[in-house]
Amino acid sequence: MTTVRIQGMKCQHCAATAKKTLEDLGATGVVIDLDKGEARFEGALDGAAVRQAIAAKGFAVAE
Repeated sequence: MTTVRIQGMKCQHCAATAKKTLEDLGATGVVIDLDKGEARFEGALDGAAVRQAIAAKGFAVAE
């Protein structure tokens, strides 16, 4: 399972947007933890593609 920290998620709508974005990239089993600002998922995704897709939705992946 991969975990990424996503900055800028503040509500359930933000979490749903981030989840759909990751699923659209091919991630499965996506779980968003708003309190921790994290997304956990299965699947080998390209890190640059994840950062770009998340940024396009107005969030940022923390390094």
